[in-house]
Amino acid sequence: MSRYVQGTVVANRHWTEQLYSLQVEADIRTFQAGQFGRLALDIDDQRVGRPYSFVNAPDESPLEFYSIIVPEGQLSSRLHQLQPGDPVWVAPRAAGFFTLSQVPDGNDLWLLSTGTAIGPFLSILKTDEPWQRFAKIILVHAVRTASELSYQDTINTFVENHPNQFTMIPFVSREETDFAIKGRIPAAIEDGRLEERGQQRLSCEYSQVMICGNPAMVVDTTEMLTARGFKKNKRKDPGNITTENYW
Repeated sequence: MSRYVQGTVVANRHWTEQLYSLQVEADIRTFQAGQFGRLALDIDDQRVGRPYSFVNAPDESPLEFYSIIVPEGQLSSRLHQLQPGDPVWVAPRAAGFFTLSQVPDGNDLWLLSTGTAIGPFLSILKTDEPWQRFAKIILVHAVRTASELSYQDTINTFVENHPNQFTMIPFVSREETDFAIKGRIPAAIEDGRLEERGQQRLSCEYSQVMICGNPAMVVDTTEMLTARGFKKNKRKDPGNITTENYW
């Protein structure tokens, strides 16, 4: 099978000057929610590709990828400029193990994300599996400014469809707001603000935590939870913490 198939841009939504969501029609194989694909463009006689998580559920079309312009990056700024009808290369097979099939059962599921790393969680929440397996689901999205809290329409749909099962907790680190927690996720775990806001206790006995975002947040949050008795989830040694660095 070819490493890439040609896709066509359907839409390119710019949330801020740097954040964008690219929608693409392409014939690829079925993937699992939480996995990532690859997008590529031909730049200076070279095909440049990078991994991007799917925001859409496996049964949704078009494909959707949430990204940010990376300073000095070859690809992201060019993807940001694509218009409907433009061609883009898409890997025909998805990859990655950041899926619910790798997560043990539990009572509550915590989805902790920073920035564009909310993407795979949105894909997961668009499927039936999390709602069938967990009594309580808490989605956490940490950003710098309130304008970066994208996909509010999608998140509000989860709230409307699962009012007693779903909680959304926004974090904003560089602005004062009247609705978001100020600061970083690890600090809010340490001082109890996260559990207070979610009205749910983080317990190594019945909680499952998926963490996706910048490496510092992933490391610090994992260490904070490990100190409370949680352990990393491995295929041959199931635990409570499933992680993915987002760059």
